[in-house]
Amino acid sequence: MEKKGKLELTWVGKYEEEKLEPRILIEDKSKSYGDPDTENMLIHGDNLLALKALERDYAGKIKCVYIDPPYNTGNAFEHYDDDVEHSLWLNMIYKRVQILHKLLSKDGTLWMSIDSTEGHYLKVMCDEIFGRSNFVSDITYEKSNVTGLGQGGAIFNTGEKLLVYKKETVELNEVLATEKLTKKTMQRYRKYIKSEGRRELVDEFESASNGLPVKIYKHTGYEIGDISLKNFEARESEIRAQYYQFFDTIYRTYVVQQENEFQNALMSRMEKNSLYSVEYVPSRGRNEGKQTTLFYHNGELCAWLKDTAFLEKKDVVKTTKLSNVWKNDDIPKADLGNEGGVAFPRSKKPEKLIERILLMATNEGDLVLDSFLGSGTTAAVAHKMRRRYIGIELGDHCYTHCKKRLDRVIDGKDRGGVTNTYDWQGGGGYKFYELAEPLLVKNKVLPVYQINPSYTWDMVCEAICKIEGFTYEPYGEFQGHSSENRFIHITEEFVNTKYAMSIMKNLGDKQSLLIYCKKNQADMILPENVEVKKIPKDLLDKCNFESEVQE
Repeated sequence: MEKKGKLELTWVGKYEEEKLEPRILIEDKSKSYGDPDTENMLIHGDNLLALKALERDYAGKIKCVYIDPPYNTGNAFEHYDDDVEHSLWLNMIYKRVQILHKLLSKDGTLWMSIDSTEGHYLKVMCDEIFGRSNFVSDITYEKSNVTGLGQGGAIFNTGEKLLVYKKETVELNEVLATEKLTKKTMQRYRKYIKSEGRRELVDEFESASNGLPVKIYKHTGYEIGDISLKNFEARESEIRAQYYQFFDTIYRTYVVQQENEFQNALMSRMEKNSLYSVEYVPSRGRNEGKQTTLFYHNGELCAWLKDTAFLEKKDVVKTTKLSNVWKNDDIPKADLGNEGGVAFPRSKKPEKLIERILLMATNEGDLVLDSFLGSGTTAAVAHKMRRRYIGIELGDHCYTHCKKRLDRVIDGKDRGGVTNTYDWQGGGGYKFYELAEPLLVKNKVLPVYQINPSYTWDMVCEAICKIEGFTYEPYGEFQGHSSENRFIHITEEFVNTKYAMSIMKNLGDKQSLLIYCKKNQADMILPENVEVKKIPKDLLDKCNFESEVQE
């Protein structure tokens, strides 16, 4: 039996394609702030049209995209309506994720905050756009704790999802989770070396892997301490002080796996109920090529607390590798309501959450995009972490929240969130952009389209370049280029054969030319490498000039 088709999620309106006009972006210099040479962008306008505007210049250049779209939960939020019929919500997200996929670099990643209302549908949708093999992780982010009684229902929802996809290849940076040292961890790490005593070389041989010497020392007169956890609740402050005091020498022991021939060969040369140390140069692992000392107690290898913890304000903070469950206690949300100096009830993400994403997905100087910027958290964190960024937001809170927050960051007045982690004192800047109106508008009297009267001629040229896929870069007779061999000339003059040939003189061998004009000679005979189009007639087939997407 012949098998055809593909797995995909379908909904009403999925295949109704609309040719959106790729609008130009107009810098509002009165709202741009800080360094005038910055590459950072804050864009006010519908994010679908804004993404379309970025598509030509930024395709394949974004290292990390984070979005926190409306969850379609049925709740009417203060700044936007989150109650959208299911298929409309899917269509809204689908169009945007398709462009985001194009904008990502080959080693880029997309991170999406979502909850269980639409999260599973979003996963299937992204499998289709990115390919299932490019799914990275489904992370549960614990946004709150279950506190008190009478919450309602047998299962109280305290988590949200982070769906993560890669464009092609990705190697995320390792980031460790942190938590205050718990009693459970203390029960494992209780012993500490009060004194190493005297050591005596008892064996020496050459490593089979690198030929370097391996020296085994036996210790005598050593002293081992043991931190008591009795009456923990009453003595917690005293116990924590001891962990702080003996931090460098606290350890636990563990049995080495039988497959580790080197370690088992070492311990076969050691007596029980004794302390040994071994000096050698590992041929692999995190200490590869470095002189290393290991300790062994009672026939087991010692693991130091200091290797997976650090000191912070008289406390011991434990680190662990990240799982796909990010705990509430691990990402502090203290004073989240006031973070950034703007109020955004129930919708603001903590700076520590965005920091973790950017630490994993980017390095300094990489380009970050958030097309649902909300209160401006992603841009603020990226700024403090010295990443470049593009933020897009619709509505007045682009001015009242995003701009206000970024201005405070640049002025060094934002002292919350991750500010102290990066010793942020201020600086940098961003350029503020508005989406232009449509290039073509209907004549108020006649049933025809005309150039928008609000457009200058330079804006017209830039818009036509963007619609035709040219890079707007005026030079001589040309307004732009789409490659080294194709150029565009846009004019208000009447174009005839003589005019076209005069422009052609500036072309090199194997180069071609597109001319846009308002009027032209009807029976021109031109070379194959020259094409003439009319304004507005030939633009109308390119896209819909009435797209005011407010989904």
